[in-house]
Amino acid sequence: MSILYLFLGLIALIVGGEFLVRSSVGLSLKLNLSRMIIGLTVVSFATSAPELIVSVQAALNGSPGLSLGNVIGSNVANIGLVLGVTALISSLTIEKDFFKFNWPWMVLFSILLYLCLYTGNMLERWEGLLLLGLIVLFLVLLIRRATKGNRDSQEMDEELQESQWWKIIVFLTIGGLALWKGSEWLVTGAIDIAENLDIPKSIIGISMVAVGTSVPELAASIIAALKKEKAISLGNLIGSNIFNIGSVLGITALITPINVPEDAPSLMSNDIFWMLGFALILLPLAYLPKWFTLTRIKGIVLLSLYVLFIYLAYQSL
Repeated sequence: MSILYLFLGLIALIVGGEFLVRSSVGLSLKLNLSRMIIGLTVVSFATSAPELIVSVQAALNGSPGLSLGNVIGSNVANIGLVLGVTALISSLTIEKDFFKFNWPWMVLFSILLYLCLYTGNMLERWEGLLLLGLIVLFLVLLIRRATKGNRDSQEMDEELQESQWWKIIVFLTIGGLALWKGSEWLVTGAIDIAENLDIPKSIIGISMVAVGTSVPELAASIIAALKKEKAISLGNLIGSNIFNIGSVLGITALITPINVPEDAPSLMSNDIFWMLGFALILLPLAYLPKWFTLTRIKGIVLLSLYVLFIYLAYQSL
């Protein structure tokens, strides 16, 4: 029954994520937003919805290890797995401006999460409020920067451009309901499996739950890469990692403080350093050997590191 819950949860998250992403992009086009805003805000927030729902649900169920492990594991998966696969499909050109604004914000949120957890071994309510406040500041600065630039003239999916308001609202509703129910099944199945196999819940959160909730990012990034929408593809992943820490953990911590569970020492001794490492590795990868391009070779490097991360996580059991 646990496997069935896990399977149904993953399917519902995939369907819900697809509906939510497409309706969010349609909404952004209706509001005449730029590609950068689409990738870094609407799409990334939409694809972070599974992490938010799973984390809040886990926190309410008294499983902080799953909540924290889910976000850390999802951020690792977004760079190692999703960006690695996307780069394998199509080399991604990185704009120089990316390292002046977007990347530093992702690194800032990653380091801030580590400091918050290191100082008190928990994420308190005021720290959650701080993370949410920084998300608001990030969005304000992002929008101000976007309005100074020129809007791209590339065409998007005609179906999305011509979507009617009622269809966008219906798709948003369906996507939200599917994500909510999917997260409930996923958490139930993951906790049951963890208990039956005596596997720490944080390990389950870092691996299968994190990958499951990263499926929307994977789908959105692959579609964007195939359509040569590189700004959406990369912006989606970076924005998602920012939202995962700022809004997902921020909101979850406001509901209930998030303790680092005693049965998951690897979260602070190992896993969070992998998250920091994957965030920082984008800088040298952008320069070596081909400047400002994520080639297929670099995609293989990211995927290999992600496989090593998962292997070491289960070896520590």
